[in-house]
Amino acid sequence: MDTYLLDWANLLLRWLHVIVAIAWIGASFYFVWLDNHLLKPEAAELKAKGVDGELWAVHGGGFYNPQKYMVAPANLPHHLHWFYWESYWTWMSGFALFTLLYLCNADSFLIDKRVHDWSAGAAIAAALGFLASGWLAYDLICRLFGQIRQGERVVIGNDGVVLGLIAVFIVIAAFAASQLFAGRAAFLIIGAMIATMMSANVFFWIIPGQKRVIEDMRAGRPVDPVHGQRGKQRSVHNTYFTLPVLIAMLSNHYGMLYNHPLNWAVLCVLMLAGALVRTWFVKRHKGVNAWGLIVLVLALLAALIAWLAPQPAPKVAAPTTEQVQAIVQQRCLMCHNAALGPKDVHLQTAALVESHAARIYQQVVVQKTMPLNNATQITEEERAAIGAWFKARSP
Repeated sequence: MDTYLLDWANLLLRWLHVIVAIAWIGASFYFVWLDNHLLKPEAAELKAKGVDGELWAVHGGGFYNPQKYMVAPANLPHHLHWFYWESYWTWMSGFALFTLLYLCNADSFLIDKRVHDWSAGAAIAAALGFLASGWLAYDLICRLFGQIRQGERVVIGNDGVVLGLIAVFIVIAAFAASQLFAGRAAFLIIGAMIATMMSANVFFWIIPGQKRVIEDMRAGRPVDPVHGQRGKQRSVHNTYFTLPVLIAMLSNHYGMLYNHPLNWAVLCVLMLAGALVRTWFVKRHKGVNAWGLIVLVLALLAALIAWLAPQPAPKVAAPTTEQVQAIVQQRCLMCHNAALGPKDVHLQTAALVESHAARIYQQVVVQKTMPLNNATQITEEERAAIGAWFKARSP
């Protein structure tokens, strides 16, 4: 029953995480698109009100006319809609899922003794350290290199330098994670680290800065433009982080990626491709068709596919089901027995091994995701034998 309830918790948390992530990323994509499609108003009354840009759109049978004020309307309405709970719930649901699946099962999911042999407590502390230190390092980069003092004023700039240093930091973090954690966990931790940067941007800078501006305006105090500049800077960073985070989260389901000896480099190439795709969209919204970026992305992905292509398996005589069952008993039965059986896969008899043949072949031979982190030390020869058995029995 405990396993059954844990599966429900896994499902519901994952569902919640995907729902709120869609809401957050969708809002981010929409506002970047909106900012780049606003037109200068022509009507005198709009100019008089301080409208800097407007857009007419049609959707769902209705007409919409969003207007952007460069500072704020003269009579600032009391009720304002804030976009931040999408961010907070994405992080909270993701962290809850990470805790349930990885931190509560550190021996199985965080630790691969072939990579680094350490205790579950140390691995958990290090995983949490990546999330916290990632935000601290990123924020320090923005503070040191993204703020320029002009006399008594501080302005936000140096975006190219800041983004370049952030990219270098993420590459270093990906390499470090790959030396400490199981490959699958390393991919997830780097994705979670960047997602923490994104949500912390909203929590520590974007929303507080906007609230400070509104408070100053309503109190009749001068508004420091640095709050808007910093909020814009961090929002732009979040825009470029979205697709790298998504590919980091999705790629940890594919053993061909995280089982590679240079898995950190594989992850970095995938995240670079995601950032370039997002850059293309941003430029497209501004009316620039940077097709060279798409060509570069396709070239990167083609090179990655060729690089990771599996080598031909050694030819072996097809074993019998009984011989495969002996491998399964030694390498798989620790988890997939009559009492446990994750994903409802039980392998304690030859008949059950036959009934799950396709899943065994996919997970053990093709993806090489099982045994998890190769905890039972299955050999390549045994994987090849299972592959030969499956192909021989297939029509």
